[in-house]
Amino acid sequence: MNRTDRLYALVEELRAVAPRPRSAPWLARRFEVSVRTIERDLEALRQSGLPIRSDTGRAGGYSLDRDRTLPPVTLSPAEALAVSVALRTAASTPFAAAAHRAGQKVLAVLPADVRQREESLARLVHRVGDHAPGGSSTLNEIIVEAVVSGRVLNLTYTDRADAATTREVEPLGLLWGPSGWYLAAWCRLRSAVRGFQLDRISSLELSDERVASREPQWGAELKRLDAEPFAR
Repeated sequence: MNRTDRLYALVEELRAVAPRPRSAPWLARRFEVSVRTIERDLEALRQSGLPIRSDTGRAGGYSLDRDRTLPPVTLSPAEALAVSVALRTAASTPFAAAAHRAGQKVLAVLPADVRQREESLARLVHRVGDHAPGGSSTLNEIIVEAVVSGRVLNLTYTDRADAATTREVEPLGLLWGPSGWYLAAWCRLRSAVRGFQLDRISSLELSDERVASREPQWGAELKRLDAEPFAR
C-alpha cells in the first residue's frame, strides 16, 4: 500500500471506531509498517487539519472527531477535478491557503480509484495566456474519458468562421484559456496540435482506438502557446 492510500485508510480506520482510540502499535500491525511511520502519518494528517487527538496511558491512543470530518465522498473523476479546479481559482485571493487545504481534504476522502483518475486528469490540465474567470464550456464525460484513457475522439467542430468540420483527434489535455476551456489534441486532419474550444464542439463519439503518447509535441506546443489557442 502506498502512502497516499495508507493515509486515506488510516482516516477511515479511526472514523470507524470513533470515539474509541487506536494505539500506534495496533495501527502499525494493521498496516504492516513501523510505529514511527504511523506516528509520522498521523502527524501529517493533523497538520492538514484533521481533528486527530492523542491520549496517553494504558487505554490511550489516537482518535478522530467523526463529526468534524468528511465521510467518503461519492464523486466522479470529472466532479473531483471540478472541485479542485474551482478551488484553484482562489489562488490570487486571500483565501488561497484555505482553498488549498480544503482541496486536499476533499481529495483525501475519495475512493482510491477515483482519486487516482482525478490526479491523472489534473496533470493534463494547463492554464494558458490571460486567465478567464470561468467560461460557459462544459467538461463532457466523454472528453474526460478520452483524455484519461488516450482514446481517439471523433468530433464535429465549428470554427470562428462558422465552418463545421469533422475531425479525428488524439486528446492530449485540457487548456484553460482567455475564452474558457479547450480540448488540446493532435488533429489528424491538420497533422498538428490544435485547441478545440469546448462550446464549439457540436458532437462527440469515443472510439475504441488507443494512441501512443505525443508528449514531445504536446510539451513543445505548451511552451510556445502564450495566447488563445485555436483550431483551423
